[in-house]
This record gives sequence, structure tokens and C-alpha cells, in this order.
Amino acid sequence: MSIGHRFRDFFIGEILYYLRKLSERQAEKSDALSQISLMMQYKTHFALQPENPILLNQVGFRAYSQHEEDGILLFLFALLGTKNKICVEICAGDGRECNTANLFLNHRWTGLLFDGDERNVAKANAFYQGHLDARFWPPKVVRAWITRDNINNLILQNGFQGEVDLLSLDVDGNDYWIMEALNAVQPRVIVLEINHLWGVRAAVTVPYADDFVAEFTEWGSDYAGASLPAFVKLCGEKGYRLVGTNAFATNAFFVRNDLPHPWLPEVRAEDCFLHPRAKFGMEKRYPAIENKPWQEV
Repeated sequence: MSIGHRFRDFFIGEILYYLRKLSERQAEKSDALSQISLMMQYKTHFALQPENPILLNQVGFRAYSQHEEDGILLFLFALLGTKNKICVEICAGDGRECNTANLFLNHRWTGLLFDGDERNVAKANAFYQGHLDARFWPPKVVRAWITRDNINNLILQNGFQGEVDLLSLDVDGNDYWIMEALNAVQPRVIVLEINHLWGVRAAVTVPYADDFVAEFTEWGSDYAGASLPAFVKLCGEKGYRLVGTNAFATNAFFVRNDLPHPWLPEVRAEDCFLHPRAKFGMEKRYPAIENKPWQEV
């Protein structure tokens, strides 16, 4: 191949690369603009028709979250507003699929991410530091095995404390005990993974162990975490109310009680397990973990 042909192929390749990047960038901008527009629609609807509420189970969608958490969080902060757009996510995986990625990339939030896997931390850093919408101020990503004894020091040592807009906690294990111990930040909104196999049968959690490892099946983490009634009780003691869950009842959303809103009343835990997958877990998966070690709280 001649030098001219090689130069031509290189030049065409570069053009295609930048066209692809431009296309990706436009798609991302469009997504951000559509989300901002959606938030404005929520605010306008409330201003004009406060007696006709939009319900939490109507607003879910997935941009970067595992299920519909992105849409629910967008709705909550459209109604509640933000104080500082700071979030802390405990066990964020590789940062690409988590509850805070959409806020970082489309809404200019900042924050702190933890994960215990070195490879996940490396991938998360590469993702945010190389992303056009995060590279100038990416979230801080920290590798740490989280326990109830180190969680507060880890948050403080990494420069975060006091009021933050959002806390997301999903460690597939000691979630209840970490939430119980956590006081370095005072989130306005909390997202907690729950063990929906228990439904509302009891307020229980796995017993605490620093090295606890969840037991998984093809459906997910079956022996891990805590039931929704356990978290309702704990968060109630900390001054938060349950405002709903995602459709599958795997993540629960709590709002601080000093942030009232007529569209975000406290809901009953019993009303959060209506989806067929939630019922499948409570009926078909629950018997396999019923007699494992659980601690009432």
C-alpha cells in the first residue's frame, strides 16, 4: 500500500472516529436536556395541579441505574430541590451502572463512590476521568471494604461530611449495620437495597460479620441484607420516612422528615410488593433462606 493510500485510510478513520464521538456527545446532551425538561414538567404540574399528584410508581426509568432508580431520583429532586448536589454511594461497582452515575453525567453532581474491588475502582476512574461530562471534576472513587467500624472515618477522611443530597447503600450484606452506624453525613434522600424476599413478614437482617459474603442464586443475592420493615424502623428512628420502592421492591427510597411534600407522603411497606417479581421472591425464593441465620431488630 502506498503512503498516499495509508494517509487516506488514516484520515478517513480519524474522521469516522470524531463523527462517532460527536454523535455520542449529541445523544448524551439530548438525554440531559430531556431529563431537565422532565424535571420542569414535574414542577409545573405540581404548581398548576397540586391536587392531582404524579405517583412514584409512574416516574421510573433507567439511564445508568440497574432498574428505574434514575427516574425516581430525578422525580424526588425535582420536587424537593437540591442543597449541594453531593452524593455518597457505597458499593458503586464500576461506576457505569449505579444510582449516582446519571446525576454525575447529566446533572453536574459531585460525590464519593466506594467499592471493594480494585478492578471496579480502576474501571470507574477510567470511565469518569475519560467522560466529557465528568473529566474536569470526576467523583472521587475509593477502594475500601466497608464495615460498620470504618464507614464514618472513610467518608470523613475523603473530604465529605454533614448534609448531602443523596446517600445510596448497597453492599449485599451488612447494609443494615452500616446504615445504623453511619453518621458522618446527613443525607436528604436515602436509597437502600432491601431483601424483598422477606416482604413484610419481619424486621430482620443478616447477623453482623466484617467478612460477610452474600449467597447468590440465579435470581440475585438471596441471603443478604435486611428486610424493608427493618429499614423502615431504623430510618424512622433516624428521622426519615419511606416514600416508596422501585417496581421490583429491591431498592427503597427514604426522605428526611424535615423535607415535607404533599406528593411524597409516608407509604406503607405492605404496598411496595405488588410486582410479580416481588411476589415471586416472597413465595418461591423465600423458603430457601427462611431458616438461615437472621437477627430480629
